[in-house]
Amino acid sequence: MHHSLSAVLLFLLLAGEGPALAQSPPAAAGLSIRRIELVSDDGQSAPEVAVSPGLSTVFIFDSDVSRDGVALEGRERFSVLDAGLSTLRLVPSERVSAGERLKMTVRFQDGAAPASATFVLVAHPARSEAHVEVYRRKRGVETYQEEVRQARIEVEKCKEENERLRMEQSAPDGLTGLISTKLLNGDGVAFRDVTKDVSLAPGVAAAKHAIRAYRTSRRVAVELVLRSGGDVPWTAKEATLRGKAGEELRVLQVWQSGPLLSGPGFQRVVVEAESASEPPQGPYTLKLWDADGRRAVTLTNVVFP
Repeated sequence: MHHSLSAVLLFLLLAGEGPALAQSPPAAAGLSIRRIELVSDDGQSAPEVAVSPGLSTVFIFDSDVSRDGVALEGRERFSVLDAGLSTLRLVPSERVSAGERLKMTVRFQDGAAPASATFVLVAHPARSEAHVEVYRRKRGVETYQEEVRQARIEVEKCKEENERLRMEQSAPDGLTGLISTKLLNGDGVAFRDVTKDVSLAPGVAAAKHAIRAYRTSRRVAVELVLRSGGDVPWTAKEATLRGKAGEELRVLQVWQSGPLLSGPGFQRVVVEAESASEPPQGPYTLKLWDADGRRAVTLTNVVFP
């Protein structure tokens, strides 16, 4: 492999020059545990819960629910709806479109107030709330303690991320920056053209022209050359890279050369993520979406060199 040439190409891709640069938050298969407290007041608005095609969302109730009393809008577009005595698991299918809002109502068995609970399921192209705890009665002290513990963990993660960003911002530009941050070692940059291997999900907001994968000592990147698949211009803002076992790489940034417009022109999109010391095992599924999550691109079988 021509490591020196590949290193220069990767630097140019990840340098952030261009009109669209978005820092993507740490991606996870599901968001952290959500806790919802119900009240007897009829004026309470229905809580919104993020769901995503192919990803499981589990509701855990502190009261027994009626299995026959679950009403789910668009039920035929969910591949799984499994109601237990105090749990409810659902998995949307690919027929659920990003941005859709579907109502779900559950009824409790004991007849006490509130007799039912309604939720608004908001479809997202790649993120879901994996666990939702629903409290009909007063929460115990231990649940608040656990919530505080999780908040502290999130604060520590934010501190680590801020420190990483501070160190990278203070690094010099160019190849010197890649070397000083230890992103480049003696092996240079590994490169693979995966255009023929990658599959693009049907019905997406773009069409592929070329797909290239890169790997350094601590980072991976996917470069996509795309053309618009619709009439509305859009720009990718966030992304996930998920392995076949559900594991995810930590996406650091999404860069796009310009908005995807209808017509013959192409735009480049680069997704950069952290990798372990060992070469990341594939294949991975890459998902990109715009600011409101309504336009998305899904590519499967991404394998890094």
